[in-house]
Amino acid sequence: MSEDKTQGWRVDGPFDPEAAGKVLGSLGHGGFLGMRYGGHGTDWFEAELPWREELVGAGGNGVLASGPIISLFDNCTAMAIWTRRQRFVPHVTLDLRIDYVRAAVPGRSVIARAECYQIRGALAFVRGLAHDGDTSDPVAHAAGIFMATGDTA
Repeated sequence: MSEDKTQGWRVDGPFDPEAAGKVLGSLGHGGFLGMRYGGHGTDWFEAELPWREELVGAGGNGVLASGPIISLFDNCTAMAIWTRRQRFVPHVTLDLRIDYVRAAVPGRSVIARAECYQIRGALAFVRGLAHDGDTSDPVAHAAGIFMATGDTA
């Protein structure tokens, strides 16, 4: 019998950001990257990407590669949308722009907080910031648009 890693999170009831955040770090891509739930509010979600040698980019300088940071933003922005909607609605990423301000400090985790600031029908608009310990010195900013593929009513 396989272990149940959903930790009580269900897609057919009210969305529980904390339970979903715990699942984020135990299954699939988020699980491989080791993402961890950081917190949430009514329209935002925060997660951490711990530094690991396997996630360092080319060049051997200890800096996290951009791919895991992109995945962190994609996950946080999606979770922020479901948090705001208060339920899981399948969606696709139409646009996710990430502007890197600087490289993350080697050895430090990257923390991303994403906010769903507007929902218009099937479209959800998000923005986010990633840092490695100081929100006033960001690693990257994100802005995106997601489109629901399920019932939004």
